Amino acid sequence: MLTENTINLGNLLLSISDAIDIVNRSLSSHQMRTAFIAWQMTESAKMPKNTKERILIGALLHDVGALTPEDKIRLHNFEENSLDAHCSRGAELFELSPLLQPSAAMVRYHHKPWEKWMGATIADPDVFDSQLLYLADLVERLIKRNIFILHQHEKIIQKIIARTGSEIHPDIVDLFVNVSKREEFWLDLLSPRLFSLLLHHGPCKKTELEIMEIFSIVPFVRSIIDFKSHFTATHSTGVAECAYHVAKLFGLTDKTISRLKLAGYFHDIGKLAVPNAILDKPDKLTKTEFAIIKQHTYFTYSVLSTIGGLGDIPEWAAFHHEKLDGSGYPFHVDRTKINTGSRIMAVADVFTALAEDRPYRSGMQRSEIAKILANMAKDQGLDKRIVELLLDNFEDIRENVREQQALVHAEYNKLVS
Repeated sequence: MLTENTINLGNLLLSISDAIDIVNRSLSSHQMRTAFIAWQMTESAKMPKNTKERILIGALLHDVGALTPEDKIRLHNFEENSLDAHCSRGAELFELSPLLQPSAAMVRYHHKPWEKWMGATIADPDVFDSQLLYLADLVERLIKRNIFILHQHEKIIQKIIARTGSEIHPDIVDLFVNVSKREEFWLDLLSPRLFSLLLHHGPCKKTELEIMEIFSIVPFVRSIIDFKSHFTATHSTGVAECAYHVAKLFGLTDKTISRLKLAGYFHDIGKLAVPNAILDKPDKLTKTEFAIIKQHTYFTYSVLSTIGGLGDIPEWAAFHHEKLDGSGYPFHVDRTKINTGSRIMAVADVFTALAEDRPYRSGMQRSEIAKILANMAKDQGLDKRIVELLLDNFEDIRENVREQQALVHAEYNKLVS
């Protein structure tokens, strides 16, 4: 029986931030570390709680405008010459959620050097926040991950001081120098327990959301998951919408139906770890490439299960490639451990994927989709009852899915154009 739960905002955002940065070891915890630096500076400045929270949220997710893993790696390694595109896209993504909107401006301008603010004052919150994030992001990217932090921190401090007045406002540099004097600051920054430190001591530690309030962040989450490739730009929306309608036809409770829809939006969050070179490959994947694909549902489960308070949602979201006979991946659970929600999600995912264009084929027609779904049910991959329910209501479900996907596709075209 599902019970009413609350979700800690900090835990939710830390988990999303972690998911974004798992794509490559060189990126691991980049946004989280940037957020820690920025938070420590706000603590030193004795900023009010709402300012600390706004800056932490912006820093935790500041690189979302770099849509692909490859884009993020180039940014982190100082190899990206055009910085404005990902900043403006990031701000637009933040604007999609009322929870994130207050941090949009700092994301928009977090690569704008002080010398280009042209007569602005550091007392302006947008300028202050952006400059703080500029410095925090720069510090994190200057860290060499193969050298002990206390063997390099003094050089990093000097590199920041050298940018005073040109790239970074003197007041912001002073805040950083003040916190960076403590070895503890640097050791915490590189600690493997940084997630826990920010969760239990950061400014969002007491901010709780009702589980249904997470829908306010859904447009942001499904965009960062799906917009990394035009082939998947509306996939999570399609899965969520399909699961919602199938669950209604199946007669589940309103609460369960809503949570299944939420699971649909989050089901591919683990794909943030998959390079676009694999997602967009027009040819058959090699065994090595398919092995990388297989990790995405593992990461979906890992990320969602760390949030806490989500009930069955992590399983519903992560089991969409499991099969009733146990031959799915990556957990190899069978019908005894795959509940109704997970079974609906698996059917919704296959249906949506088959109807969409892929690098190696065009979207399929009804007859082709019906044949594949029926065969998968016959072979004990999918639940026969759910497949039949979908096929009996195929046109209505497909129409609802297409309608919602069309709205999201318009958002995608606007963002990437």
